[in-house]
Amino acid sequence: MQNGLSVLGRVVALAITVLLSACAGYSGSNLKPGVATLPEVMASMGEPAMRWKDDDGREQLAYPRGPAGSQTFMVFIGKDGRLERIEGVLDMAHFARIEPGKSDKSSVLRLLGPSAPLRTQYYRLSNELAWEWRFCDGGSRLAFFDVMFDASTGLVRTTYQRPDDSGRDSSPPFCGH
Repeated sequence: MQNGLSVLGRVVALAITVLLSACAGYSGSNLKPGVATLPEVMASMGEPAMRWKDDDGREQLAYPRGPAGSQTFMVFIGKDGRLERIEGVLDMAHFARIEPGKSDKSSVLRLLGPSAPLRTQYYRLSNELAWEWRFCDGGSRLAFFDVMFDASTGLVRTTYQRPDDSGRDSSPPFCGH
């Protein structure tokens, strides 16, 4: 009986270790700025959904965590190939940087990363393209952030936030942190 319990204990310890390492890879919290290299970032966090390379050699990688996830992480890699920082970008501070009439689709993508494909819609009558991100609002409730683009120019017309009404008969669900 003692041997059976020790095997069970080892299995539980292994499962906890795997779970914790998966969580670290999810947000990159296991990576140290100035130390971690681009290959280490990708080994931990996986293949990015989008990637930009600047003329000066810096790179930016987008990691939306979904499909129904409420976080997107932007990873910034310096000219030396080392991690500069990781930012969670689905928050009011980042949303406030989107300027109607000035921001375009490419700048919104670079700021927030891609919206979920099922959350993109074209409205023919108003000639608008809507992109939507699910996020945790300041009150730890799930919500949506929408960006409406002029489909002809690609410029932002407006943005707005609304609660996630997936519960419909109750209050919006809480974020699972």
